[in-house]
Formats: sequence, C-alpha cells, structure tokens
Amino acid sequence: MRKTNSFRVKRVFACLLVLGCVLGLSLNGLAYTPVTLKNHLAKPGKFPGQYELKEFEKITGVHLKFKENPRIKELYAKVPGHPHDLPSVDKRLPEEPLVVVPVEEVGKYGGILRGVSHATEAGTSDLLSIRHVNLVRLDPNKKTIKPFVAKGWKWNKDYTEITFYLRKGHKWSDGKPFTAYDIEFWYNDLILNKKVYPKTPTIWTVAGQPLKVKAINDTTVKFILPKPKPNFLLYLATTYAQPFQPKHYLSRFLPKYNPKADAEAKKLGYKDWYDRLSKYYRSSDWKDVPTPLLNGAGHTIVPTLESYLVVEDTAKGRKLVPNPYFFCVDTAGNQLPYIDGIQESYVPDKEVRNLMITNGQVDYKAQALFLTDYPLYKENEKKGHYRVVLALSPGDLVFYAFNTTHKDPKKRKLFNNVKFREAMSLAMNRKEVNELIYLGQGKPTQIAGVNCDVVDFAKKWANYKIAYDPAKAKKILDSLGLKDVNGDGFRELPDGSKLTIYLTYSNQGAPVKMHQLVKSYWEAVGIKTVLKEVTSDEYRALANKNELDLTTWKNDKGSPVAVASAPAVCLLPIFGDYFNPGTGFEWATYLQTNGQQGIKPPQDVFTLQKLVKKFASYPMGSKEYDQIGAQIAAIHARNLWKIGMVGKVPVPVIFSARLRNVPPVTISDYSYYWAYSLNPIQWYFK
Repeated sequence: MRKTNSFRVKRVFACLLVLGCVLGLSLNGLAYTPVTLKNHLAKPGKFPGQYELKEFEKITGVHLKFKENPRIKELYAKVPGHPHDLPSVDKRLPEEPLVVVPVEEVGKYGGILRGVSHATEAGTSDLLSIRHVNLVRLDPNKKTIKPFVAKGWKWNKDYTEITFYLRKGHKWSDGKPFTAYDIEFWYNDLILNKKVYPKTPTIWTVAGQPLKVKAINDTTVKFILPKPKPNFLLYLATTYAQPFQPKHYLSRFLPKYNPKADAEAKKLGYKDWYDRLSKYYRSSDWKDVPTPLLNGAGHTIVPTLESYLVVEDTAKGRKLVPNPYFFCVDTAGNQLPYIDGIQESYVPDKEVRNLMITNGQVDYKAQALFLTDYPLYKENEKKGHYRVVLALSPGDLVFYAFNTTHKDPKKRKLFNNVKFREAMSLAMNRKEVNELIYLGQGKPTQIAGVNCDVVDFAKKWANYKIAYDPAKAKKILDSLGLKDVNGDGFRELPDGSKLTIYLTYSNQGAPVKMHQLVKSYWEAVGIKTVLKEVTSDEYRALANKNELDLTTWKNDKGSPVAVASAPAVCLLPIFGDYFNPGTGFEWATYLQTNGQQGIKPPQDVFTLQKLVKKFASYPMGSKEYDQIGAQIAAIHARNLWKIGMVGKVPVPVIFSARLRNVPPVTISDYSYYWAYSLNPIQWYFK
C-alpha cells in the first residue's frame, strides 16, 4: 500500500506543482485570475460580471430584445402541478432582469448536465448549488458580494437593519408574482411558527434572539436584527437556506389563511394541517429533501425562483428542466440558463461513481471527491472527455469529536475528560495520514473551533497536541485508570468494565481509509475501536439523537466564511448543525431551554456564549473581530472538542470538456456553496 501510494505521489507531483500558482488562501480571500472575456464590454457595471438592465442599456446604448430557449415550452410541459400555457419571454421576465456577462462568450441552448450523488440527501449539494438562488451571491473572486434575487440592499449605520430591494415584476416558476410579502410569509408564518419550528433555527437568530422581517411594499423588505451582525450579508451569499417561500401556494395549508385547512387535510388522509404542509415544506430549511413527487403528496412541486425545476424524482435520481420565469438574461438578451436540464443519478457505491466519471458519464462533480483518486481522474481525462482541476477546500479538514453528553454515564465521564481527548489526539499519526490519504499535499493541523490552517487569528494553535506521540498517549491513558485488566491487549474502564469506541461514519464525510488508520492508531495505544459505515442519512439521524460515541466529518463550519457568517452555529454546542454536528448535544439543549432540560455545560461554554455574541457584531477581518476570535480559538483549542487531522488539502473537481463559461476554480468547498459563486446559469455545452 505505502509503496503504491509513494509511486502515485511521484506520478502526480508535477501536476500538483500548479497549486503554487493556482491556490493561495488568506483571511482576505483567494488569489483569482479572471478569464479574458471574448464579449467584454468597455465599461464595467457597479458589480463585476453583471449589470442591472437600465445600467447595461445606459452604458452600451443597446436596447435588449429578449429571446428564449427554443425548447422551453416543450420542456416546461413536463413540470408537474404548473400551468403549461407560457406567455412570451418578455412577459415572463421581470421588468428589471439581471444581465449576466458570460465568462467566455454568449452561449448556446441545449444539452443535459449529468451529475451523480450518493442518494436523495447525500452528496448532492454540489448539484443543488447549480440551480441555487438567494438574495445575494459571491463573485467568482470569492471577495465581492453581488445582488442576485435582490437588486440591491442598504444597511443602517450600526448593522442592525438591512433593507433589500427586489425586482419589479419578478415571478415564481408558476408565473405568480414574487414579492416582499413572500419573504415576510417565509419568516413570520413558517420560521416563527412553533408548530413548524418548535425552536427558531439558530441561523435566523442574533445573540440568541430571533430577528424580525417586515415587508414595506411589494419590492422592499427589511430585516431587523436584535444586535449588530455585519456579516449577515455574507451568510446569505453562501448559505443553502433561502429566505423566501411562495405565500400564494403554501398559505392554503395554514389555518391562519385558510380556516378549513385542518378539515381539508384530514379529508385527504393527513393527520392535520401540519402533516399536509410537511409534504410540501420541510422544516429543516434544506432544499435537498424528497419533493412531493416522492413523499406521497401527488404529482406536483412547490414553485421556486431557482434556475431549474424538478420534473421527476425517484429512488434512482431526479430530472430537472429550466425555469421559464428565471430572472436573468445574457448580454445578447437570451434568457438563462442555457442548458436544457439536469439529470442526477443516485449511486451509493464510490467505485461505481468513479467509473461513471472516468467513462465520461458525469459533466460536473465536486462534492465527496478525494485527492487519493486524483491520479485515477487525471489518467482518464482524455478517455472520459473531461478535465479535472485541483482547488483548495478550506472546509476539508476532517475532525473527530467525542460525545461529551453521551447517554452512557461511564463514557460521558471519560469523554468529558480533556486528558482523554488529548491522548486520543497524540495517538494519531497525521504525517502518515497526509502521505497515504492526501499524497503528502496537505498539512497536519488542529481545529480550534475554526480551521487553524486558514483563519489568521487561530493559526497559533495549528500544531496544538498534534505531534505523534503514542508513548505519551499511553501514559495519559494509564493515569486515567484505563488498564488492560484481562490481557487481551485492550484497556478497560477504571471499574474493570469493557471499553469499546464505536466509530460510525459515512463515506461522504471523509476518506474511509482515514477511519481505518485512526482505528489502528487508537488500538495501538489500547483503545478497542469498531468501525461501522452507514449512509449519510443514517449517520445524521444517529448523531442528532445523541446515539454515537463520536462524530466525524469535514469541518466545513470552520472555514473563514462559515465562521464569520454563522458564528453561533460554528462556535457553540453542537459546534455545527444537523447536517454536520460536532458534540455537546445535551449542552445545546440546556442553553436553548435556559437550564430546564439537558446537561449543564462547563464554564468555558458559558464564556463562549458571551464572546460569540460580541464576535458576531464586528465585520470580518476587523481588529475587534480578530481579537475576540483569538480568545474563542484559545478556548476551543484547549478543550479539543473537535480534534483536527490534515488541512490545506487540495481537492479534485470534474468538468466535462464540452462545458464552457466556467471561470477559474480556485476554491471548491461546501462553505462557499460549491458552484454557486461560479454563476452556473451561464454554463453551456460547446
């Protein structure tokens, strides 16, 4: 194994040298070399790569005439639950469409983008990011926040109120008007609805208090924050969560708007109005969920603002077609997107997914690709008619987090002892992991809440307790009373009872080989470790029910943008979210219920609460932000709630050789929401 990997390192070393030119992460962002535009315009607009319509026409002197995909009516006829009589394109577009400058050239309509995922809710967010929309988004340079669904915004002086201005005449995918009242409905009638969300999601709170949303008129909506949160806009530019829902469609399920909602639901066989609503709207606020086509709610879909619409959803995959009411056009007046649809296949077996990639059956893939497979992808580029690029993934640092609120009191006591966590960290050979898993291209590093390898204020902790020292690990475990009583080579608990660590994992979260190595390291110091692979859905369900010995995934919540935009999620228990939890589940319950339920956390967690509130009130990169961040990092590092492995890891990204208008890819990461900033609505096949 080691000889083979050493050979692979040499084979790909020349290819990896390009990283020095392509990649360069700092707190301020990534180096970015723009593509030379073939259809560049003499004068840029207010924001790079796009114009508002009036701005474009004033600068160019060109009055755009709008054109549509010649197959749009045929494709839209497949959309379940939507009216199929389409008005002309100029009546479907907003009065104020967004004009997108193609990266290389004005594209051509046609083609199906083929993608592959693990399952319905596993390894599919890279494809979701292609059709994703939000009020704002990042430019490909990963530095500039630009208008998208909203045409603009305005902060008040102390960052406690932000007003968004929407596009006049914008429509949902079924042709109904999209207005500020849809945003107000999403928040006041869904997010704050105790039946739908018993607890307001942390991402929509500031300093533990819910924000407020008020529609001023059809095109103006205000978010009122209880405390300053200057990085709120950055969160909207990178999150999967969308702050709008179609009021005209979903309000009929709510008793507030329909007094007969409960009776109608029961007549249709549902328990109550909420049971019916849940078939159309999932309270996880996550789009990657079974659509009504899969969950028994009939042949219909919920109207969306996204660039593509689901027309088929089965256990094997989903199909999507363009949204004929999508609000963007190119500089020639062509309505976007160019590509005729998306075909997503669910393939749980990694080897089969890799075979599809190398056979040229996948047009874009970024999520759950590992550097160990880069030589395989590179060797088959020509055969598979694709290109593989290497990009930095600041959230790819894998962690192991022992369950500090374990249901078993014996394990809970042990896992709460920071000396035990220290021993388990010292027992791991990160240099070997780097060589065997990451071809020697990563950097062993620790996690201090944030990823120490990419956030300046935490870099001093990068080497904390990561030196491979199994002898010291054994001494610590001895001091904790963990002895091999029965002579089987494994340690028992101080009372003589059996100690076995069950490491449950999903292959989406980290390379399986890493878990195998970790098992060998821990067993070498006498800790019996049992591996169990489950699906991503199963892993998340078990973790969030507090039923695992430890959690493990990539620490995407520790990247610069994740920490700045949602610090409470990243830095307080459970040190993550439902989809990527850390530890301290009962601590989180205690904090959320003001001590009425759960387990009281240690004093450091209460200190963190105060610091995180202050931290969130300062702009990313400011002096105060860095100073408070350093205090937070120190607490996290010394507690080792999350134990880090190897950071600064380059990851492969696959693109079809026929795919055009793709800007340079310097970063590929969930925390930047994969392709969202690459503006995939203007990708096309050549």
